[in-house]
Amino acid sequence: MLSNRFTLILSTVVGLAGWATAAGQELPTRENLKEFEEARTDAYAAGLESYLQDWLVREYPGRAEKLWHRDYSSVPAFLKSVEPNRARWLKVFNPPELKKSGELKRRPFPLLAELGAEWITLPLGPLAAEAILVVPTSATPDKPVPLVIAQHGLGSYPELVFGLPEPGLYNNYGSEMVKAGFAVLAPMDLRSAERVNRIERLCRLADTSLPGVELSRIQRLLDEVLKDPRIDAERVGIWGLSRGGQMTLFWTPLEPRIKVAIIAAFFNHRRNKMAIPDPRYSCFLETKEEHAFHDGWLVEFTDSDVVSLICPRPLMIQTGKLDRIAHWPQVVEEFEVSREHYKKLGIGERIEMDLHEGGHETRVESGLKFLKRWL
Repeated sequence: MLSNRFTLILSTVVGLAGWATAAGQELPTRENLKEFEEARTDAYAAGLESYLQDWLVREYPGRAEKLWHRDYSSVPAFLKSVEPNRARWLKVFNPPELKKSGELKRRPFPLLAELGAEWITLPLGPLAAEAILVVPTSATPDKPVPLVIAQHGLGSYPELVFGLPEPGLYNNYGSEMVKAGFAVLAPMDLRSAERVNRIERLCRLADTSLPGVELSRIQRLLDEVLKDPRIDAERVGIWGLSRGGQMTLFWTPLEPRIKVAIIAAFFNHRRNKMAIPDPRYSCFLETKEEHAFHDGWLVEFTDSDVVSLICPRPLMIQTGKLDRIAHWPQVVEEFEVSREHYKKLGIGERIEMDLHEGGHETRVESGLKFLKRWL
């Protein structure tokens, strides 16, 4: 669809090369060629940007209406109706098939000895999946506990989930979950935009993506961790902050073992966030975070549409009014669209929004309350 429209508009925009003549201006001379060419190329670039922004943002609703055929008559009917979209969502990330190549290794993790934490490593051929795992001392095979995947953000690492070395950054939500009786799995994923950008380039050459690779890693870890009789394999949740919230949004539709999700400081009005610069929020188009762009994402998968691939599972959105990643009224607008999927199925109580006065953070009290209710 896009390729046909792009061909059409490209021929139109190329016509901008004659903008000077059409405006009654002279064609370039030797003396003004560089200046003339710069203006001509600027016009071409502006035409391309305007076209693509229009296609991605303003034409999105009409396009999505043709690509989604949701049946709200029942939950089973709804799930069946979105399966074609779920298959296309999987293709956006195209995760590789990573296979276990050795036994899970467990080592005590001294920095969190008071929680009985372990550093676990699962060999996956040339790669490995690694994480901090904490199982509450109260958990037994007779009384297994739920497991929550605590997903760190782009500039951080799994220790921060438990308040190391900066106690306030993640509001210690990993430790608080353990205190509340949840087992916590905090995966180690790639840190820093520079590293992620570099690896994402190689992933695209290999027809995969870093979120796809990291999804495969967490799935293999779940295969092993859920064998632990102290953990209830039917009660698995995920709670991620920032890029961890991104992974929560990306992965939950593709991993049915995840029964409850909390997205902190990521959920957004995705079309605007990616493509429309605005002084009220940071727009990815104007950053160097090229890793944030995934092939085909906004053909049909703005955040509220991805939420329909999480539905009917319980979902909480945590958004701070002071968080510069978004203009919060737009987030509320996108949330209301998301909530419609649940309301039409008669399960509106399963989706909540914690719109708070803070910034880029997790909200422990509301998150724990949500997990206790649904997990």
